[in-house]
Amino acid sequence: MNIQRWIARREPDWKRLDALLKQVEKKGLKSLQAGEIKELASLYRSVSADLARGRTQQVGDTLVQDLQILTSRGYNQIYQGSRRQEWQGVVEFYRWGLPAVVQQTWGYIAAATALFLLGCLVAWWYAWQDPAFLSLIVPEHLIRMVRDEGKLWMGRIVGIEPLASSDITINNLRVSFGAVAGGITAGVYTAFLLVFNGLLIGAVATLVGQNNLAYPFWAFVFPHGSLELPAIFFAGGAGFLIARAILFPGQYRRLDALLVYGSLAVQLVFAIVPMLMIAGTIEGFFSPSPLVPEPVKYLVGIVLFTLLVRYCSRKKVANG
Repeated sequence: MNIQRWIARREPDWKRLDALLKQVEKKGLKSLQAGEIKELASLYRSVSADLARGRTQQVGDTLVQDLQILTSRGYNQIYQGSRRQEWQGVVEFYRWGLPAVVQQTWGYIAAATALFLLGCLVAWWYAWQDPAFLSLIVPEHLIRMVRDEGKLWMGRIVGIEPLASSDITINNLRVSFGAVAGGITAGVYTAFLLVFNGLLIGAVATLVGQNNLAYPFWAFVFPHGSLELPAIFFAGGAGFLIARAILFPGQYRRLDALLVYGSLAVQLVFAIVPMLMIAGTIEGFFSPSPLVPEPVKYLVGIVLFTLLVRYCSRKKVANG
């Protein structure tokens, strides 16, 4: 191989790759046009081949080193850079995309919230009218503990916090994913889960209220409930989005509607999972702790819920 002729023939590609890489390193991969991105990938492959040839043909240590640096820069931008952009995309979604999805689907989330609150009101009404109603919803051992012993059950978490936290998170995820998947039943199962959980909370709240334990009970619920309950409402909203695609596809074919509304539902799931993980940690470690004063627990719950509302209300302002 005539080394000088080979270098003269290949050098324009090396310089072109160097120019493209300098632009990417300065302004990012998004600064390139689609054709330039394809050119970058093609040049990277060809220069990598040149490096391999240069090593076998003994073209000189300096040139081999220059080609090694050039291919390393290309690898970093093409492969590591794409991963970096993926992470940037995740950050951008949680920063602006998720609040936009919540605002776009607020009607479905509101419907889920209304069904839950309806269950709470029904349970509250019947529990005050007929004390026997509680035994239909609340486990008997909890009723005995509250009525006969005048105690709440949260103290049992103390000492087994890690186990309790993981169990709580898994249970909440199971309920939430059940509400999402319930959309395929045209929303019937989703609605059932929301009403049933509302009945349970309403019945328990009435039980502790009747026995003068409402204040410590809500002090326990507020910190994690400020995230846990909205997450369940988001899950219900996601289920109703899927149900909407099945029942009322509108201008779309049913399959296309499932893709459109299902995409929104999946994006809501990306909110549900971290919210429930945080809530489970709070419920396992913070909410039942006897070391934390009850007013502080109320304050933490209020602050978390306020931050959640502010986050979901965010709107990205277009530049220019």
